[in-house]
Amino acid sequence: MKPHTGNHALPSGLTLLLLEHYARVCPATCCPPLRLRPPPSPPSIPESGSYNVTNNGTTCLLARMGLQLNITYTSRSQGKVVRDIINLQPKVTNTSGSCEAETAKLALTEGNTSLTFFFLLNSTTNKYHLDGLALSINLPDLPRPMDVHNNSLGYLQGTLGYSYMCHQEQILPVGQNFSLNTFHLQVQPFGVIGNEFGAAEECELDKDDLLIPIAVGAALAGLVLVVLLAYLIGRRRSHAGYQTI
Repeated sequence: MKPHTGNHALPSGLTLLLLEHYARVCPATCCPPLRLRPPPSPPSIPESGSYNVTNNGTTCLLARMGLQLNITYTSRSQGKVVRDIINLQPKVTNTSGSCEAETAKLALTEGNTSLTFFFLLNSTTNKYHLDGLALSINLPDLPRPMDVHNNSLGYLQGTLGYSYMCHQEQILPVGQNFSLNTFHLQVQPFGVIGNEFGAAEECELDKDDLLIPIAVGAALAGLVLVVLLAYLIGRRRSHAGYQTI
């Protein structure tokens, strides 16, 4: 049994009468055609920016990345919960921060938006990670300024002296109403030498992306081998048949 859809087809004659009546009562001049609102276009990929922190004139933290804020809030103008995606603009973003033996901070400020990264180094394992993120933002449509903090993260894990790199988009959940999207990211919060990134440790997303062409190439090579073997076997059988005759 098909589910009930709630749509009933009118007899063709009755449909024609209704259309003729509509055309007489409401001509095209008083009833403009229905205009459908186009769907919202997807957000553009944010521009990558370079953000460095110095300590006593020496660069101690390097970061290059495109950043996208993904926030959810109750709109003042619409009176409902909306989702807003905001790209951070590197050209108008101010950078500050600090570096200690086992902690590092990168603070980015653009207008009424402040985004701060907190990195932590384990001196026993020589491994570091993004331990915390803090967002403070004030928009005209926000009912009040938004502040989100999370100091128990475990993102962007790397090794002392190496940089962490991920070209693919990463979505880093921070709170119920905020996540950070990163693009073309490379960061090194500890062990920077000569103002340059150390050798890169790639994220799993980049490794998976590299495995796809390798898998396709291996599959094609296997297919060629199967065809070649089938050709050789067929030729050998044909040759054996000629010898029997």
